[in-house]
Amino acid sequence: MKENKIFWCANCLNMSTRPRISFDERQWCNACQWMEEKKQMDWTPRQKELEELLAKHRSSNGSFDCIVPVSGGKDGSYVAYMLKNKFGMNPLAVTVRPALSLPIGDANLFNFIQSGFNHIHISINPKVLDRLNKYGFIEKGFPYYGWLIAIHTAVIRTAANFRIPLLVYGEDGEIEYGGSTQSKYNPLYGIDYMRSIYLEGGHEKVFEMIKSDGDIADSDLYFFNFPSEQEVSEVGLTFTHWSYYESWDSYRNYVVAKEHCGLLEKDEGNVDTFTNFAQNDQALYALHAYLMYLKFGFGRATQDAGIEIRRGSMTRDQGLNLVKMYDNAYPHELIETYLEYYKMTKDEFDSVLDKYANKDLFEKVDGIWQPKFTPGDSFSI
Repeated sequence: MKENKIFWCANCLNMSTRPRISFDERQWCNACQWMEEKKQMDWTPRQKELEELLAKHRSSNGSFDCIVPVSGGKDGSYVAYMLKNKFGMNPLAVTVRPALSLPIGDANLFNFIQSGFNHIHISINPKVLDRLNKYGFIEKGFPYYGWLIAIHTAVIRTAANFRIPLLVYGEDGEIEYGGSTQSKYNPLYGIDYMRSIYLEGGHEKVFEMIKSDGDIADSDLYFFNFPSEQEVSEVGLTFTHWSYYESWDSYRNYVVAKEHCGLLEKDEGNVDTFTNFAQNDQALYALHAYLMYLKFGFGRATQDAGIEIRRGSMTRDQGLNLVKMYDNAYPHELIETYLEYYKMTKDEFDSVLDKYANKDLFEKVDGIWQPKFTPGDSFSI
């Protein structure tokens, strides 16, 4: 049997187990290659593309001319702020309410709206959302899969209903953090990309499960369904990532959102990372990060360290020390919250974690999965 070598990016600590990632002969991941490319790029042509795109959609009568999905966090706040204040657009900010929202997330969203934005808060049917989240947790190892669906589908439905054709998202995570490069030189993308990359092809499976329950009407699923091709064509829906047009910098976004949109950070630190200003909107994110760790061997701290290394604010050795400190973070304090939310026993909950734990990378010790590896040290399985 052929051995499979597990290794970390020689520059930023991205792990070779990351889905859709690739490496060059230096063992640099494609996120680091993109970092190098961005430093050498002349962004003028892409800025011109952005100006032309916005000019095409800019309203002359005061109506909304674009939609920006926001959570109250740094990235959506930054994009909305730039569109309104630098480019003179009239964005409609749209939020899909998550399950188990956190007080700081609620406060940040309120502060963002109060900083001067028109906003729609979509409260999707909680009966459907909670069940899709549970099915996503069990069948995809994705704890808020229903919400992940809705932050695409419900926002697009809103755009179609208001007949606002331009939707401006934040970063293309595949390009910025390591993954598929198919949209690297394309400013626009479509629903097929959302289905295959962001929803990982699992949309239909969880839909089949919820429909088989027999107590959910088609009308209850409206906000969880993508519009038809005809609806997309009629409105002329156009999807783009802001990160295509300028060098994406999440820390800069944080600074702008803090100064202009009232963004707050956590007073206390996180158990799974060294940052306190991102992903503060919902309690299920900690479980998502932990499952990512069990599946692939890297957690939230690895992702955050990679961002800081690539932007030049941290060395690889510093990042590696932080990864060793934070990545293996079983969410002890939130377990009762999760059991109550999913209506599961502890044994049922643990069986889902067991299902997704990569047995080549982890072994169970005293009821909790522990790594067989040392971060940064390559090994074969």
